[in-house]
Amino acid sequence: MFDFNAAKVTEASHVIVFCSRVYADDDFLNEVLDKEDADGRFAEPKFKEQMHQVRKMFLDIRRYEQKDEPHWLVEQVYLNMGALLLGAATLGIDAVPMEGADLKALDEEFELRSKGYTAVAVISLGYRSEDDFNADLPKSRLSEASIITKA
Repeated sequence: MFDFNAAKVTEASHVIVFCSRVYADDDFLNEVLDKEDADGRFAEPKFKEQMHQVRKMFLDIRRYEQKDEPHWLVEQVYLNMGALLLGAATLGIDAVPMEGADLKALDEEFELRSKGYTAVAVISLGYRSEDDFNADLPKSRLSEASIITKA
């Protein structure tokens, strides 16, 4: 189904599969909190509990009020993907983000679901080929005026 993206994966220097947790249980939240504590992320002990309560508040909003916890967890992955893309560009490394991949096959290949994860997208990294037909084509973007408005 996604044959058009095959070369972007098979010919890349590196390929990263971005995954999301399906559910953020208390064990996971405590694991993250304890890791941050061990790394000295909290200037005062009370900040650890405050961080835990804030995370639980946002998670509860998405879990119980908006009822879209898995979607929210995926949104968190996209924030990290953006950081990776920016970092790659800063280093002069070409990157191609793709949702056009067989995510179910990736779930199965890496046994992600049994680990509480699911594949979200793929980013291929490397340097574009000299014969890449896109290299000589101009970029096309909507105008700033059409996408940015003042409130």
